[in-house]
Amino acid sequence: MKTFPILLKDPKFLIIGGGGVAYRKATVLKKNGIDFKVLSKEFIDSFIGLKVELIQKEFELKDCKGFGFVVDTTGSDGVSKTLLKNKNFLLCIANKPKESDFYFSSLLNYGNLKIAISSNGVSPTLTQALRDKIKSFLPDNLETFVQEIKREDRVKEIDFAKIDTFKKEAKLYLIGCGLGDVELLTIKAFKAIKSVDVVLYDHLISDEILEIVPKKVKKVFVGKTKGFHSISQERINELILGFLENGLSVGRLKSGDPYVFGRGAEEALAILSSGYEVEVLNGLSSSVAGVSMAGIPVTHRGYSASFSVVSAHLKDAKINLDWIDLLHKKNHTTVVLMGLSLCDEIEKEAIKRGVDENLKVAIVSNASRKEQFIKITTIKNLYRDSKNIKRPAVIVFGDVVKLHSRIRNGV
Repeated sequence: MKTFPILLKDPKFLIIGGGGVAYRKATVLKKNGIDFKVLSKEFIDSFIGLKVELIQKEFELKDCKGFGFVVDTTGSDGVSKTLLKNKNFLLCIANKPKESDFYFSSLLNYGNLKIAISSNGVSPTLTQALRDKIKSFLPDNLETFVQEIKREDRVKEIDFAKIDTFKKEAKLYLIGCGLGDVELLTIKAFKAIKSVDVVLYDHLISDEILEIVPKKVKKVFVGKTKGFHSISQERINELILGFLENGLSVGRLKSGDPYVFGRGAEEALAILSSGYEVEVLNGLSSSVAGVSMAGIPVTHRGYSASFSVVSAHLKDAKINLDWIDLLHKKNHTTVVLMGLSLCDEIEKEAIKRGVDENLKVAIVSNASRKEQFIKITTIKNLYRDSKNIKRPAVIVFGDVVKLHSRIRNGV
């Protein structure tokens, strides 16, 4: 087919049909400020919020009078044959490029600058994919640049260096992925995962969350597991910076909340010092939400008026047991993260410091996930009962653990 793209000035469109295809065509025309009407005997509910002129009636050929462009989305051979035999307008029949006079392009609209991509009606999927790819390389505020060019009386030469000042800035998103249940993500975190160019993740990120990462997004595993650090924190920072320098937006997927023992602040400081923007999207921390999944509130009148969250590990793989004295506090809850492998040391140190060996303890493994497991024990049996429990897990000390059976069993 011999085709030639042109820019139409003030065209008048009639869309025939009230289904999904008609709605998509109407949305494109609406976004571009085109004068059009939609005619159909019935309309899908989506048209209600579109705020366009709808003509609710059975189609007749006379309805096309006054329109220079008609779009048939009905899928009816009878309607298309009538239009083809009696037309004094340009006609587009959905999914029938050979019988159409024109096709819709996949558009990028930056005010007076429009970028149209067409495949002669052969593959809308291809043109949409190319449109989205091109958009990812263009500055977010390209329209502002176009407006500045418009204000100049005469433009002899385009200053491409000036366009670079409008370049879309790469950005790091520290995304809190919570406990692993995809439905517990914030809406903002969900949208960020869908929009970034690259995600970096480790072994704590659930398969359920990884499944929502679009196929077009590059996934990079930067996992660190006990006994084997596959990649250092410094190297992770370098990877993030490398992607940002190439103009890519990066989503760093963090278990729980990025700023609760997640080393998110280290990554933020490293990237900010290099001049790139960082946005933190908070997630549910297992220190509160994970405990809650076991039917244990971190505070409850008569049981606990305060709570502490501690890590059993320090920098350079050092063990942290300085918090043990918190277990002497009455009416208090202590939540330990990253402590499952240190239950032997915790038990011995607690007994050594005179902590009540019958103090209630709960171990919550894989909170919110299908394999969630809860073990209720005491200080004196902590090491014994921690064996064979899978990570990730949180350990809870305090009288609130007594509420587990009542809340879980609805008593």
